[in-house]
Formats: sequence, structure tokens, C-alpha cells
Amino acid sequence: MYEEANLHIKPKDKIGLIGLNGTGKSTLLKLINGEYQADKGEISKSNECTVGFLNQDLLSYQTDDSILSVAMEAFAEAVDTQRKIDKILKQLETEYTDKLVEKLTKLQEKFERLEGYTMQAKAEEILEGIGFNTEDLQRPLREFSGGWRMRVMLAKLLLEQPSLLMLDEPTNHLDLPSIEWVESYLRNYEGAVIVVSHDREFINNTVTSIVEVANRDLTTYEGNYDFYLEEKELRSEIQQNAYENQQQKIKQTEQFINRFRAKATKARQVQSRVKALEKMDKVDEVVDENAVVDFNFTFKQKSGRHVIRLEDVSKSYGDLTILKKSTAHIERGDKIALIGANGKGKSTLLRIIAGTEPIKGKREEGYNVNMGFYAQHQLEALHINNEILEELKQEGTDKSELQLRQILGSFLFTGDDVFKKIKVLSGGEKSRVALAKTLIGEANFLLLDEPTNHLDFQSENILIQAMQQYQGTFITVSHNRHFVTNVANKIWYIEDQEIKEYPGTYSEYMYWKSKQAPKKEETFTQKSEKKVKKEKPKTPKTPDQEKLVKNAQKALSDVENKIADLENKAKSIEEEMAQPDVFGNPDKLADVNAKYQKVKDELDSLNSEWEEKAIELEEMEG
Repeated sequence: MYEEANLHIKPKDKIGLIGLNGTGKSTLLKLINGEYQADKGEISKSNECTVGFLNQDLLSYQTDDSILSVAMEAFAEAVDTQRKIDKILKQLETEYTDKLVEKLTKLQEKFERLEGYTMQAKAEEILEGIGFNTEDLQRPLREFSGGWRMRVMLAKLLLEQPSLLMLDEPTNHLDLPSIEWVESYLRNYEGAVIVVSHDREFINNTVTSIVEVANRDLTTYEGNYDFYLEEKELRSEIQQNAYENQQQKIKQTEQFINRFRAKATKARQVQSRVKALEKMDKVDEVVDENAVVDFNFTFKQKSGRHVIRLEDVSKSYGDLTILKKSTAHIERGDKIALIGANGKGKSTLLRIIAGTEPIKGKREEGYNVNMGFYAQHQLEALHINNEILEELKQEGTDKSELQLRQILGSFLFTGDDVFKKIKVLSGGEKSRVALAKTLIGEANFLLLDEPTNHLDFQSENILIQAMQQYQGTFITVSHNRHFVTNVANKIWYIEDQEIKEYPGTYSEYMYWKSKQAPKKEETFTQKSEKKVKKEKPKTPKTPDQEKLVKNAQKALSDVENKIADLENKAKSIEEEMAQPDVFGNPDKLADVNAKYQKVKDELDSLNSEWEEKAIELEEMEG
């Protein structure tokens, strides 16, 4: 897995360990932690160095102790001292002696030196920082799900403050507020940190250097993930030039050897060049890991304008109210990211939208809506004895084997990979298979619950491209800010037991949120309730203004009609591309592709025009 790899970790280093799934990131952490032994070489650390390691194996840990008690195990010596103090205090009630008082004084001094008087406050602060409510702190650890138990283990590690803190996928079980809290904590952490994470925003916000695992080696980049991308591109360009120059030299040398091998007068020169080739340090060709893929999503039918309408929806679990008389609409073309803290009801809302959760109120599904649902349980639903290609065939689509292999190629399953059994795949590979199954189902409305979990950066990039090219409607629950930033055109969140919407991208939402002072936020949340009472009547428009509004409305309607016509035209071309006589003929396919691209360009232009005219009309009507 590694061959003569080197890494030096300094006392305050903040390292992001990255690489494709299966390259050995977790193995490296276990080598450093002493769980694995290196076949060759040496792993050394100073006598004072302590190591804390958060990994997915800790999910299985259970106890009847409260989560506060488990977190406070980080202060083992202080807790033990506290027990001794309590025991002496109990003795003093019936047996008061100078010897006991002296012993108590020494223990109390030690307790203070160990910061025992603040340890509970510190534990409570960290537990609440990563998402626990104050009333949860005395609940037994056993009552919590695996994800919440992992948070307790993280809290315990942070309280231990080891010299080297190693975190393997720490954001997998955290919501956005908790991720941001951990980011802030790690930036100010006094010791060294190594983080393995597929959340690039988390990596960007916490590390000062990147160590890439590739080709059985470790390569260091002094900067965050954004710097790594720029530097990697520069280094790759230099390496590719060196590779091409070396290949040219090899080719010339081999030509000389082949030409003069049989000539006795050239034997010495030939032998010299043969030895030079054998001793040459070969430069590897650069492998482009940033796959650019083209997905051809086809729908048998396009949904109507209204996809899902929720009217006065209420949902409770006993005394816990998730939604109360909340209303929301999903329209064709919406790309919605549902964000927020865990426990607010995001997954419940997703099930309500899917129609699988009983509610009070009204859920109305629009015309021609064909729904597809992706969640983590889709991984468990895969048939482990099937080959990957066979698994997709069983989805029941009318796609040919060639088309399915092309789709699998887009998800990085090429050549004989498609004949791998599901049971031998990694978690990330299974996620890609499950996503491919969801996306080929010809659904025009997708519900995606944490789709980037277990995906490495390359697979995440492919999913982003897929969702950007998807022509239908979708709503996704995700804590991955990079993913949400690149795919969503609307942001939903649950606040005050209502579904709230921000009509823009995640970046725009965050900018808006940063500008909301507490006073403004209160005004915003109360605006709808006070609108009828406090909104001033609009000034009547003059006949000329009314005429301008009507003209603007007509212009907008004309553009919408053109967009509809072009969408139908694009759909016809997509159907034409799928015809065997076109698909199997490269020349015909190239012509049809060119025609399709032209229609797509016109659509992009018209969509931009529609946005301009819509804004113009909104200003006139305002």
C-alpha cells in the first residue's frame, strides 16, 4: 500500500489527508496509532506525544453511563481524584482527624491543578457545541443512535487534548451548525491535527497543509485544499512534460538499439544504451482524476408545472412538533437543498414529500410526477451477490447493455469493473451503484438524502456534474456545503415549525444570513404575520404604467413559450440520439450532437433572457 513513504508531523500542524477511496488513508492513521505495524521503515514519536484517534469503529461502543460521564472520562485522573475527595468528605462526617484533613487538602490542591473544578463546564460546552441539548447530557449513551454516539466520542477526544488528534471522516455524523463549531475549535487547537474528510469546505476551513495519498506515496502541499488544486495542476503539467520528453528519449534510444543491434562495430554503444534504459528512473504519466462526464437523462414524460404542494401540513411525534400548519410548493425545475441542524425534521419532511409519512393537512402531487428516492438504505437494498451490470439491468429500464455500461462508465466503473460483485465493493463504490440505479430510473423528480456520504472527491464531482445536467426537479438533504453550493437554486430550512424558503443559491443564502442582525431577523420572521396589518396600500399605476406592465407580461410569456418549444425540440433530439441507427453511426451521432448542442445553447440564452424579463416585470409590479 505504501513504498518508502515519508511524513514528518510537527507540533502544531493541521494536515488534511486526501486521496481516492482505497488508497490507504485510514491505514496510515492506524499505522500512526500503532494498530498496524509497518513491513519496513520506522514510525517514531516523542515520549511526551499522545495520540487521539476518532474512527468509525467507535460506533459500536455502548454503555449505560450518561453521555456527560462518558465525555468526562477524558479527565480520568481528575475524576479519580474527585472520587477520593468525596470518599474522605464522607469519612469526615463521622471520623474527623487531622490526618484526613491533611489528605483532603492535598487532594483538593491536586484536583485544582488538574482543572477539575472546570472539567464539567468544559464537557458541557463541547457536547452542546456539537449538537446536544442540555437536557440530553444525563441520558445514557446507549439510548442514542450510532451517529450521536460518535459525537460523544469526538467530544471525549477534544477534551483529552492529545498532542496529535486524528479524525477519520468526522463530519459524517454532524449537521451544519456542529460542523462549523468543530471547524472553529480545530483552527484554535493547540496540538497537531490530521483530518481525513470528503467535505472539502471542512478541509479548506481547518487545515494548513494537504498530504495526498497516491501511487503508494505521500506528497505534501503547503496550503489548504484550494491551494492544493492549483499547485497539483501546476505540478501535473510539469510532470506530464517530463513524461513526454522522457518517452521521446526512450523511443529514440530503442530505435538506435534496434537499428544497430546486429552490428559488431556498434556493440559497445548499443550495450551502453541498453544499460541506460534499465537504470532510468521512469516518470509516471499523469492520470486525470477530475473526470468530466456527460449524462444523457431521458424522461418518458415531463412533469407538470406544480410538482408537490403542501398546504397547512402539521406533523408531530408525541409532544415533539416538527411542523405546524406549514405550506410549501415545489415547481418544475426547482433544485432545492434542505439544510439545517439535525433533529429539526429534515428527513421527516423528505418522507412527507415522498408521501410515505402520515400528516395532518394536504399533500398534493402534480401531473405526470415520476418520483425517485435515494437514501442510505438504498445501499442495504443492493443485491450483494449480483454483479454491478446485472444490478442495473434489474432496475427494469429499457436501456441496452451498451447504454448501461456507458452510464456505469460515468460513475467510474469501466471495463471489467462492471462484472464485480456488489459484496466486494467499498462503501463509496456501493453508493455510486445505488446513485446510478436512482438516476437511470427516468424519474423526473428526485429526493436525495445525504447523497455525498461515503463519496470521495472524485465521485462527489461526478455526482455534482450529474445533478447539474439533470433536467428534472429535485430536493436534497445535505450537510456538504460544496455539493449544495454547486447544485441548488433554492434553499429550504425548518424554523419555528415552518418550512422557510430562500429563493437563491447557498452562497447567496449565506450572504443574506450574514447580513441579518437579530433585530432584522425578527422583523423578517414576523413579516408574514404582520403583513396584512402594517403593509401600506400600493400607489395606483397610471394608464401608461399599466400598459408597460402588460407589455412586459406579454414579453415574458413569449419567452416562456419559446422555452417550452425548445425543451420539446431537445427532447425529440434526445430520443433521436437513442435510436440504434444513430447511436451506432459515429457520423450521424456527431451531426445530431451538434444539433442538440445548438438547441441547448439557445435554451441557455432564453433562460437568461427570461430571468432578466422576470426581474424587470417584478420591479414594475412592485
